This record gives sequence, structure tokens and C-alpha cells, in this order.
Amino acid sequence: MLWQKKLIRNRCGLNLAALLREADPVSPGSGPPLVIVCHGFTGSKEGGGGAMAMGDELARRGFSTLLFDFTGCGESEGRWGGITLSRQVDDLDAVVGWAQNRGYRRIVLNGRSFGGATALAYAAEDSRIDAVCTWAAVARPLQLFSGSVSEEIGLKGPADEGIPLSGSGGLRRHFFQDLQRYDLPGCAARISPRPLLLIHGTADEVVPLEDARLLYSSAGEPKELSLIEGADHRFSDHAEKVWTVFFRWLGELEG
Repeated sequence: MLWQKKLIRNRCGLNLAALLREADPVSPGSGPPLVIVCHGFTGSKEGGGGAMAMGDELARRGFSTLLFDFTGCGESEGRWGGITLSRQVDDLDAVVGWAQNRGYRRIVLNGRSFGGATALAYAAEDSRIDAVCTWAAVARPLQLFSGSVSEEIGLKGPADEGIPLSGSGGLRRHFFQDLQRYDLPGCAARISPRPLLLIHGTADEVVPLEDARLLYSSAGEPKELSLIEGADHRFSDHAEKVWTVFFRWLGELEG
């Protein structure tokens, strides 16, 4: 099979389910670059099939792709309700370490929405990451998620207490407390001089367009902000436009 199933152990001893698609043909020399994809808040590695289709196209262009489920998501072990940004950063660290141990020396992060926040937070602290591309990344997660709860959050309350979300389940107070640790615009600034590409839909109904502009204004060069006209948070009916921008940028990294 073109896609290989992998299990990656995180620091808590839980198995993260992953899918690896090697570049075809495999590049000579130091090997092909690896694109590690970080899915969104309640998503999974396959992205409804879209992430795998993108990986197939990346393989034809000389890039390997690694998709994985964060703890408690998709096929990975663990409990989703214990999610925090720090936990996702730790998961990503395990995935990057796994890739490094298998000989991948050029790593690009692609993060979507909350996965984009994870990619920014991680890359700001790990120089092994060569470049970062986010799709609809959130820049002010505490503000965003606080607007989705049905009551005022007391951030100094018990960490394990549940906080109900409007229209869905709930999160622990620790999720919100943990977000206070992160300055994502500051993380974007620390990625320079590595390339950063921010892609955002002008009709994003979840993460405000202002978040993309804030990240862009905070980041150092080289940086690029690509706005997809009329695209919503999931880039519905705009996937090809996003791919075109992403593939062109990746090609420029290699050129």
C-alpha cells in the first residue's frame, strides 16, 4: 500500500496513530522533505480524505507526508476531553522526534486551525523545523474559545472542572488555563528566518481574518499571507486554490 500505518509513542506512553506516504520517486541525496500535517480541533489525520489526497499529490511532487491523530482523536489512544495546546505540542514533539530518528532531515509543518496554533507554538521552540504553513490558524485561542462557552470562565477555578461549550460537549478548565501560556503572534515572530506561509479564507466564520493579519504582522521575513477569496473555515469548494498556493510555496522552498 502507498500509505503505511505507523504508531508513534508520545511522552505519556500513549500510541498516536499515523499514516506515512513516501515521496515517489524517492529523492536522492539527503532524502525527500517531509510534510507533517497537524489536523484541526475536532478533526482527524485523514481530513475526510482530503489530507490523504493532498499527500498523494505531494508524493508526485517529491515530498513525503506524515498524517497523525493527536491524543484522543481519530485512532490515537487517550481521552479527547483532556485536550490542551501543551498536550498537542508534546504530541508533535514525539512525531518530529520519530521522523528525525528515521532519517528525515528536512521537515515542514502544515497545521490547520488549532493544529496551526500547535505548529506555530512548536516551531517557535524547535529549530529542526525548516518551514511552517498554516491554514486558518487561530492567533488568539483564549479569546476564541472563551466566546464559545455558555458561561463566564473563572480561570482560577479547579483545573479538572468541566466547562460546557455552546452547541457541543465540553472542556476542562485546564484547557483555558493552559492557553494563557501562549503568545501565538510572538511564536510566529520566532519562526524567522525560516519561511512562514499563512493561508486564510476571507469568509472564515470560525477564526476571524484579523487573526491571520495579526500573525502576519508579527512574523519576520520570509513570510507570506495568502487570502482565499470567499473561502470558509474549512475551505469548502476552495481546496484546489489552497493546494495551488501551498504547492507553489513548497516548490519555492526546494528551488
